[in-house]
Amino acid sequence: MIIDLLNSHASVRSYTDEVLSKETVRELVSAGQHAASSHFVQAYSVVHATDEAVREKLGEYSKNPHQFNGAGAALVFCADFHRLQAAAALHDRSIDFSHAEALLVGTIDVALFAQNIAIAAESKGYGICYIGGVRNNPAEISELLKLPDGVVPLFGMTIGVPAKVNEVKPRLPVDAVLHENMYDASNYEEVLRGYDATMATYYETRSSNQKIAGWTEQMADFLESPQRPYMKEFLRDRGFKFD
Repeated sequence: MIIDLLNSHASVRSYTDEVLSKETVRELVSAGQHAASSHFVQAYSVVHATDEAVREKLGEYSKNPHQFNGAGAALVFCADFHRLQAAAALHDRSIDFSHAEALLVGTIDVALFAQNIAIAAESKGYGICYIGGVRNNPAEISELLKLPDGVVPLFGMTIGVPAKVNEVKPRLPVDAVLHENMYDASNYEEVLRGYDATMATYYETRSSNQKIAGWTEQMADFLESPQRPYMKEFLRDRGFKFD
C-alpha cells in the first residue's frame, strides 16, 4: 500500500554501484511532473548530473562527496522562472518574479515535484537522500550548472540501490502537528518531552552511529543562530529582490 511505502521512508547514506539509466531518470521525472503546481506555473527544473567531473564538483561544493559520487543518479532541483520568462516573451510580454510570493510559489512547486520523484523512486525499490548542502555554495553550483537568472538551486537528491537499509526515524507524534479548528500549543511540553525520550531510545539502539541525544536540544542548537545567512543576497543576485 502507498501508506506503507510512505511510512517506510529512511534516507539512504550509501548505495551499490548500480547506475540508473537515463530512461529511468526520465520516467521518475515524468512522475514528478504530475505533482500539484500553483496556478500550473510548473516553476521547477532539475539537472541530472551524469558527467563525473560535474558530480565531483557538486560533491565538493555541497560538502557531500560521498553522496554525489556514490549514487546511481544525482539530481539538483531548482526553482525556475527563466522558462516562464521565455513563455511570456512569446507574447512580447515580461514577468515579475522579484517578489516574495514568487519565491514561495517556486519553492513549493519544486518541493512537491521532488517529493513525487522520491516516492516514485522508492516505489521501484530505490532509495533516496535529499541534499540541502547544495545551498552551501549556491553561487558556485549555479555557475557550474550554467543556471541563468531566475533559476535557483534549492537542494539535491541522490537515488540508487541502497547498500544498507536504515531504520525509520521516529517522527513527531501526530498530536504535536495536528490541530483542530485552531492552533493549540497547550500540550507541547508534555508531547515534546515524550518525543525526546522516544528519540533518545532510537539514537541509542539504532544499528549505526549511536549517540545520546533528544530532539528538542538538537533543534535548539541548530536554530539558535541563522543558517546560511548569505542566501538572501544570493537570491537577490538571481532576481528575487523582495521589493
